[in-house]
Amino acid sequence: MRVIVRTLSELCITVGALIVLFVVYVLFWTGVKADHVMDDQIDQLQEQWSQGTVRPTTVSGATGASEAPPPAAPPTQYKSGKPFAIMYIPRLGFTWNKPILENTATDTLKKGLGHYANTARLGQKGNFAVAGHRRTYGDPFKDFPRLREGDAVVLTDGTTWFTYRIDKGPYKTVPSDIEVIDPVPRKSGYTRPGRYLTLTTCDPEWGHSHRLIVWAHLDSTQPVEAGKPQALRR
Repeated sequence: MRVIVRTLSELCITVGALIVLFVVYVLFWTGVKADHVMDDQIDQLQEQWSQGTVRPTTVSGATGASEAPPPAAPPTQYKSGKPFAIMYIPRLGFTWNKPILENTATDTLKKGLGHYANTARLGQKGNFAVAGHRRTYGDPFKDFPRLREGDAVVLTDGTTWFTYRIDKGPYKTVPSDIEVIDPVPRKSGYTRPGRYLTLTTCDPEWGHSHRLIVWAHLDSTQPVEAGKPQALRR
């Protein structure tokens, strides 16, 4: 009997240790690795931009927007799994910045935020939709519920600053509700085509039974040569 009790005790200790190690891995180590990977993605972008390999984007029709210089050639397509922009959300902290990569595959979302490949390009007509993890892999959208109407979401593609303003959210829905990334999302309150941004993440914080959504409109643009937009100035 003593042998059985001792064996069971040792087994429970071993299982407990494994659970603790797994929790540490999920909570800490994946975050450390993800932060390093996201920093590397941003470094790659900044290196490309410093070499002048990015074509400028022309945007007109945004309220209060200034138009960037016209491109010399049609814009290239985003490369699957590769970074193409950086997002800043002052509400989440003035040190918060994340790379945006093309597609929302599992491996892509380990490196940053993911652009839904069939949605609009950054700053263009339609709905530029982006997904991110709420928890694990750097917790990019951990504080998503803090977002409020009027908050700025600022992005840059290396040539232009794009400032979006949140109009609605966080809105809770189910994963099958794919209408949230339509060109004119039905539940967003928008009634006509425009230049919109949709952000999506999982809910609850450690689950994925639901989704949290915010919708925003393009408020203004300016070339990077003009300096940071007002929303990023302290």
